[in-house]
Amino acid sequence: MYQYDQFDADFVKARSAEFRNQVERRVSGALSEEEFRPMRLQNGVYLQLHAYMLRVAVPYGVLSSKQLRKLGYIAKTYDKDYGHFTTRQNIQYNWPTLSDIPDILDHLAEVGMHAIQTSGNCVRNVTSDAFAGVAADEWIDPRPVSELIRQWSMLHPEFAYLPRKFKFAVTGAKEDRAAMKYHDIGIWAKVNEAGDPIFDIWVGGGQGRTPRVAVLFEEAVSLEKLLPTIDSMLRVYNLHGRRDNKYKARIKILVSEMGLEAYREEVFADMAEQDQSQFEHAIAEYNRIASQFTLDLPEAEACPLFAKARKENAAFSKWVDANVTAHKKAGYSVVSISVKPKGGIPGDATSAQMEAVADIADDLGTGEIRVTHRQNLVLPSVKEENLFAIYQKLVGLELAEDNIDKPSDIIACPGLDYCALATARSIPVAQSLSTSLREREEKDNLGKISLNISGCINACGHHHAANIGILGLNRAQNEYYQITLGGRNDEKAAVGDILGPGFSQEEVPDAVDRILDFYLEQRINEDESFSTVYERLGKNAFKEAVYVDA
Repeated sequence: MYQYDQFDADFVKARSAEFRNQVERRVSGALSEEEFRPMRLQNGVYLQLHAYMLRVAVPYGVLSSKQLRKLGYIAKTYDKDYGHFTTRQNIQYNWPTLSDIPDILDHLAEVGMHAIQTSGNCVRNVTSDAFAGVAADEWIDPRPVSELIRQWSMLHPEFAYLPRKFKFAVTGAKEDRAAMKYHDIGIWAKVNEAGDPIFDIWVGGGQGRTPRVAVLFEEAVSLEKLLPTIDSMLRVYNLHGRRDNKYKARIKILVSEMGLEAYREEVFADMAEQDQSQFEHAIAEYNRIASQFTLDLPEAEACPLFAKARKENAAFSKWVDANVTAHKKAGYSVVSISVKPKGGIPGDATSAQMEAVADIADDLGTGEIRVTHRQNLVLPSVKEENLFAIYQKLVGLELAEDNIDKPSDIIACPGLDYCALATARSIPVAQSLSTSLREREEKDNLGKISLNISGCINACGHHHAANIGILGLNRAQNEYYQITLGGRNDEKAAVGDILGPGFSQEEVPDAVDRILDFYLEQRINEDESFSTVYERLGKNAFKEAVYVDA
């Protein structure tokens, strides 16, 4: 893991002290809520429907066991004993008292964490592949460049007040596990024939009211030119991005309205005008960062007891099939921990679960945990001989659900239970679907299918990017749910198609069942994916099956 230095520690501590003073002034009434708003947003504090919410940054999803243990302590001491892992690989606390937040920030600073730039119109938390550095299909570890971008963007004076929030995602493998093409800027890290890092830069992705898949801005950008390029990309966006309408303020709108070629020309012109000496240490810094991400694991051999356990324990074997992924080093595996229990709230973890996973990481892993953009956790390097022991511990924690990448591995935003922007509830729909889908998964081989739920058009639940997307809306004070099909967030990213009229909350599970029934009936064999069947048959075929009684 990357180790932050004393400068980082001192800065975060000073920032926490500054915010403590601001909170004291708000509590005393010296600051109104309107005056306090920009101050709290700079420190990751939102005002939701019922309480303040604190969003904590987890850069590119990487946590140490010590950090996860601290997150569990905060949940137990300052919240309602749980935290919520988000699609930006962060964690949110939904019920902190405002006067306690400075204390929380002090606790976070003790373990090298903070909440800076997790909100507001700035560069948000840089996300990446949760399997970074260990995936068998990886060309290059994306964490060093993710950290480089984090350092470049943190408190960048020119990008502290952009037209709208700005999101980066970085991946470095053949399979895109970071939803890179749904970001304002997506970076696909690769290597050239000489073994040097190169980067394909994508721009203009996003969801919300006008979902877009990013387009290729430039291919095979050298490390030397990476920061100058993205710096000018943001400068042009900052200059021309709309500030009169927040729904048209994202870079996806600017690129669409200007046209990719015109936007690209202006970026290159800006680069030519800038003093590039400010980036002269970027390569040295990248190499320094990369030296802290070396994969230094002891040799491990295949374990006969692992094969024996799989043979004798059917539940363990199913869990391995769903939750264990190939590692780049022989004798090791990547373990995904589902935070999606049957009937549970997607992404919610109790303090006891967080503390126990931290212990598992120390005792049976490498002391490192990852947060995924699907709101799950990952142990990146586990010896094969430890897999059964980990599974047994997860069973006791109610974290042994064998549903990674299955339909019940649902992404869901907090919806109207928490969010002031939401138009419908997401959580009850997710809980109901989770229960029915787990039952289906027990008897049907559904394969990998993504199902995501958003409580409003802002699409924080990534419904556009799911094979089956559900959008909660409100009509005449009644909640109803629109379904989209055919979305995907991998290297073949596509925006889902609206299927037809919406359904009531009670009707949603039956509608999803009809979608899955039709898929099972129409697939050529068990290896044909949902995406392939949808591409082959099209929306109308599914629509006829779903609205059979209409």
